[in-house]
Amino acid sequence: MLSSIFSDTASMTVSNALLCSAASVILGFILAFVYHKTDSRSSKSLFIAITVIPLIVQVVIMLVNGKLGTGIAVMGAFSLVRFRSAQGTGKEIAAIFAAMAVGLACGMGYLVFALVIAAVVIAIMLLIGLTPIGERVVKDKQLRITIPEDLEYDTVFDDIFSKYLSKVTPERVKTTNMGSMYELRYIVRVKDAHKEKEFIDAIRCRNGNLPVSLGVVQSAREEL
Repeated sequence: MLSSIFSDTASMTVSNALLCSAASVILGFILAFVYHKTDSRSSKSLFIAITVIPLIVQVVIMLVNGKLGTGIAVMGAFSLVRFRSAQGTGKEIAAIFAAMAVGLACGMGYLVFALVIAAVVIAIMLLIGLTPIGERVVKDKQLRITIPEDLEYDTVFDDIFSKYLSKVTPERVKTTNMGSMYELRYIVRVKDAHKEKEFIDAIRCRNGNLPVSLGVVQSAREEL
């Protein structure tokens, strides 16, 4: 069932090569499609990469099959390539490795095994990607307050914070508007989510109705 369609290196034919290529493209596209549906931040470039990686790996494996010298030359050529893309998330890296595994199986003629690999990976993506498994509820938020320079930012909001917040972590203070104002940044946790507007209004009354923002904590994420 999981045997290769190539009995030996001399048995590779045009029809076998086309069959393996078609399997690589189809399975790569299905992997990319499922990944795209389970990750709202997936980009088109990553979709294309996951689709074509199995075909590229399959072609390389076919070319170097049984040829040690060619394999070493190809490995040396790939070592000269410097990837300038940003480091991806664990989920993106896992999808790329899955695409490479499918291409490797297709390149060696194990089409049924490639189908099994793709099916297992897709099942895991759907199970974890479409369910709350592994998700962490983030209660902390980022608070930004602009105040005039004559206010003592160390203690001016202490009473408001103690009333509405269960956690306050100062993050940064910087000057703005030609040095005439300060922007304060905190990581906070609101005691009662229904009183966020009341909390913001209390700060606005204290800072002279200057800008106040309360939102999700910004995390650095670079696209692969």
